[in-house]
Amino acid sequence: MAVASFTGVKVFSTTLARDRENMGENITKWLKENSQVDIVDKVVTQSSDKEFHCLTITLFYRHKV
Repeated sequence: MAVASFTGVKVFSTTLARDRENMGENITKWLKENSQVDIVDKVVTQSSDKEFHCLTITLFYRHKV
């Protein structure tokens, strides 16, 4: 099994409903502004307690050669 190597990590995280709704647009904007990277892996994490719901998307990338 091959392991994807990476040179950087970008984390998007929010607990606000309004920000969760815009997270996809924010990620797309970041990807367009950082076209010199290839995404090699991603992790989506959701956590919550009685009051807050947190969504985190972590992108692992490597710079294009």
